[in-house]
Amino acid sequence: MSIHEILESLESNEITSAEAKKLLSIYAIEEVEEYAKLDVNRGMRSGAPEIVFAQSKKQQEIKEIMKKILEKKGRVIVSRIRKEDYKKITSYAKNQLGATVRTGRNSSTISLETRKVVSSGGSVGILAAGTSDVGVAEESRIVCEAMGCKCITEYDVGVAGLQRVFPALKKMIKRDVGCIVVVAGMEGALATLVSSLVDIPVIGVPTSVGYGYGQKGVAALASMLQSCSLGMAVVNIDNGVAAGGMAASIANRTPHEPHAEKTPRVRTGT
Repeated sequence: MSIHEILESLESNEITSAEAKKLLSIYAIEEVEEYAKLDVNRGMRSGAPEIVFAQSKKQQEIKEIMKKILEKKGRVIVSRIRKEDYKKITSYAKNQLGATVRTGRNSSTISLETRKVVSSGGSVGILAAGTSDVGVAEESRIVCEAMGCKCITEYDVGVAGLQRVFPALKKMIKRDVGCIVVVAGMEGALATLVSSLVDIPVIGVPTSVGYGYGQKGVAALASMLQSCSLGMAVVNIDNGVAAGGMAASIANRTPHEPHAEKTPRVRTGT
């Protein structure tokens, strides 16, 4: 029974409240073979789709999990697909499961849909400091869009050419984004800069772009965590999925008004 059928049966007194509770509990978990227990009601609780971390899974396991989730919920995100599996996974999703596959530039994360995602009305801005950061930024975009948000993206706007960031921020403010994701490697300075300029929540994503003393994203993470600018939170290195989920949650709770040309909101004072 679907949740709708369970509730209808309860309303018509065909089942008791205790029976309804039991049925809902059963409905909440689906098992795939012996290796996965799927949280099929996550979307109802949090608005976030089920996300499958593919990096350490066998190709067949990924396919079976994708199939089960799509049957139940009509959408799923598969993150960090291994390069050797990527084409086979996307081909299987399109040709065998009939899913719409949404991919990202330089990203190993994909979104699959057999049912159209309903727009939430929320908007998220996503900035990438350099082209090497784009894959992680696209991971955030894929998650945000799967959660019903519209994304405004601007890439290669890092502090090495500071003038590039201001037009990007003006565009996002005019579009009334509810949150801005800033993806940056090296010293990760862009996140603090953006947070100091706007009155919009900022999520910093340090990436593993860098070398020497601060290699593998350590310098960017430390820099963002030590930021003195208020209004910014930080996720783990290369964690575009977490940033996208948080940004969409914030944007989806922001009151939505029709987009109009607005005066850019920048902070003033000392």
